[in-house]
Amino acid sequence: MATLRTAVIGGGKVGHYHAKVLQDLEHSDFVAVAGRNPTHVQPFADQYGVKAYTDVAQMVREQNVDVVCVCTPHPAHAAVAIPALENGAHVLIEKPLASSLADCEAILDAAEQNGRKVGTIVQRRYYEPSRRIRKAIDDGKIGTPILGQVTMLGWRDQAYYESDAWRGTWDGEGGGVLVNQAPHQLDLLLWYMGEAEEVYGVWKNFNHPYIEVDDTAVATVKFKNGGLGTILVSNSQDPALYGKVHVHGSNGASVGVQTDGGAMFIAGMTEITEAPYNDLWSVAGEEEKQAEYRKHDEESFFTVDTNTYYHSLQIADFLDAVATGREPAVDGLAGRRTVELIQAIYRSTKSGLPVKLPIHE
Repeated sequence: MATLRTAVIGGGKVGHYHAKVLQDLEHSDFVAVAGRNPTHVQPFADQYGVKAYTDVAQMVREQNVDVVCVCTPHPAHAAVAIPALENGAHVLIEKPLASSLADCEAILDAAEQNGRKVGTIVQRRYYEPSRRIRKAIDDGKIGTPILGQVTMLGWRDQAYYESDAWRGTWDGEGGGVLVNQAPHQLDLLLWYMGEAEEVYGVWKNFNHPYIEVDDTAVATVKFKNGGLGTILVSNSQDPALYGKVHVHGSNGASVGVQTDGGAMFIAGMTEITEAPYNDLWSVAGEEEKQAEYRKHDEESFFTVDTNTYYHSLQIADFLDAVATGREPAVDGLAGRRTVELIQAIYRSTKSGLPVKLPIHE
């Protein structure tokens, strides 16, 4: 595999995770970072020995960048991804792909017009218990997935929202729990159940009066495969409880993953405290494996740097996709589907009616 010249856009907390991965991956030559504020981006560049820029297009051109990782706040994704694509770079974007469907479409259109690839970071797909569920579905062990559930009961305090000026605002973040904390679990739900066709949802702000956006949302989903789903996500449980995705099959078997437990992980602020595990596994003839799976996952999870290892698996896949010409494991369209699901809940709350998918901007 050829070595690719790589760069980061956004020198914040998540940007450091990407920089460390790009610096260490065998086929990555990490060369540059771009950010709006030179007083922030230059120290970041100095730390990794790369070139600092405030202009994305200039960075891509001058450094002949092959792949950029976008790590800015969500509403800025399109504004930096599009010039990167137009100047020849492939783009891997932190979740969510964007904070609006219009921005998603603009990113995907720019990729198509310039013959570039787009991917969306959802590293929880690379957790072993998450992949075990996907394989069980692919192997027909639960029949057809007919019921999917996302339950995420977390907590964010005032200090969290005050840690960055853009947090908790419509303009700066594009939403609340749905946009920032829930995309990983929503991505898994769609990965397991397939595309959604109708959504009815409601969001609320129950106990965070100092933010503009949702701290809680519930929804029901109809999927194209005939299945149904429920979504319950919240940042209003103190202390935080867990994040789970469960899938129930047509043959009666059920599988699930607790992706997050206890004190919820906050990039650059906290560490993961509980290993992900299969909290539900009733596949016929495999009921006894649940304890075995959990023991294995708990023993293996913390043998790696959990802040960067699962990012590295997805970034490595994206680099290989660029080098070989294949599609990445998680492409831009997958990212758009998650944003579409989120926007459908916001629109349903406003109208009081179910929202049909796809939504066309």
